[in-house]
Amino acid sequence: MTQPADAALRPAAEGRLRQGGRALLLAVYTALRSLKLYPVENATVQKALDDLDAAARALLEIESDLEIRVAGDFIFVNATRLRLELDNYASFSHILAVLRTFEIGGVRIRSSSRREWQILLSLLLSLAERGQPDERFDELTERLGAGGVTGLEIERASHHTAAESEQAKEAAKRVYSQGVAVTKDVIASVRIGRATSVKRVKRAVQLIVDQVLNNETSVLGLTTVRDYDEYTFTHSVNVCIFSVALGKKLGFSRLQLYDLGMAALLHDVGKARVPVEILNKTTGLDEREWRIMQAHPWLGALTLFTMRTYDETPYRAILTAHEHHMKTDLTGYPRALRPRELGIFSRIVSVADGFDAATTRRSYQSTPLEPDQVLQEMWQNPKRGYDVILVKALINLIGIYPVGTCVILDTFEVAIVSAPDPEGQQLNRPLVRIAVDADGGTVPPPGTVVSLTERDEAGNYRRSIVKVTSPSRYGLTVGDYFV
Repeated sequence: MTQPADAALRPAAEGRLRQGGRALLLAVYTALRSLKLYPVENATVQKALDDLDAAARALLEIESDLEIRVAGDFIFVNATRLRLELDNYASFSHILAVLRTFEIGGVRIRSSSRREWQILLSLLLSLAERGQPDERFDELTERLGAGGVTGLEIERASHHTAAESEQAKEAAKRVYSQGVAVTKDVIASVRIGRATSVKRVKRAVQLIVDQVLNNETSVLGLTTVRDYDEYTFTHSVNVCIFSVALGKKLGFSRLQLYDLGMAALLHDVGKARVPVEILNKTTGLDEREWRIMQAHPWLGALTLFTMRTYDETPYRAILTAHEHHMKTDLTGYPRALRPRELGIFSRIVSVADGFDAATTRRSYQSTPLEPDQVLQEMWQNPKRGYDVILVKALINLIGIYPVGTCVILDTFEVAIVSAPDPEGQQLNRPLVRIAVDADGGTVPPPGTVVSLTERDEAGNYRRSIVKVTSPSRYGLTVGDYFV
């Protein structure tokens, strides 16, 4: 049966909309940067505004009514989600940060004129440092009206109620617990040679992906719940969460995130075939033991190959299990027999695995490294063998001070980082939960949430981070402030 003409044309129209949307956002980014650097009469600024006007008009020819909308970390043009790729990562991230600064959830474009674009972008730059986001939004709306801007309309972002946030947090806990339980079952099954339910693993991964897509902050907060006795299982779930969140930031589709989550959750399955006494050894491994430990990537690949179902083989998970310790320069293990480029799943899981492992207390690592130190080492030391673009994406995802970092403030308070700056602009000013007050008294969990972007009447920041510290010095258990 032949498709109707409009159905046949729809994919092509959507492709043009997606391409035009990317061009429009890049033009917005370029115009913003030009206006920030040069006076408005500068030729560079004038060309950027001309290009922006042309990009908007080209899109309006495809769609008579146009809307740019933000949903989480995604940008939509009408109903089409724009794919985040490495070449547009900086521009998309900057635009998201600007919109969050004003609590803008959408921009409706009814008509395009370079004068109105100039007014809107100039106001976004000049009002960015004033008051709180809701005050900025109100002033921006008022100033746009006073400037006679009618072709561009802004809409305030919606907010969740406290009850909805609590429900989301409880749902995230259930999903996390289920992920740990499934991982335990997989490891136990492999150790005794019993068949594993691939269907159950898939379901757990799908739930994690859904949580990351719908409620990223709550589920990322749970990665701070690192149980020393259950490191193998919580580590796998944490790596799954970080990997899926990174994949989301890079614009992966839901189906791609399912595959990535599966690969991440099972990346260390080969350790089930490593003797427990070697896994739990508290001193350094001798040469023989280290050779056995280094075998876990290819043992994992073999294990996953035997887990194939009747209709599929988990090729991406097999490849990720095999490659996640190879390093980008192939100096890791197992040794590559010929030149190769590591798959994107392997590079993402490697970054997630390295971060979570280094920040967790284990049998042979009684004092974990502070998260900010780990990120700095992963970013600056090429010998670690991580993909630096993905490390940068991780830093943008979780901030310079990741969730769970214990910090001392200049007010003499001690706090636990609970989320990155919601506006996305100040990576060094996250949301924190005060755990010890200025007089040294412990604030019971979940602590008092404050934003380090808050300013006093004189325009000075009310609180700033002085340094990172160990929560154990103050008798704090980080996980208590999230569960």
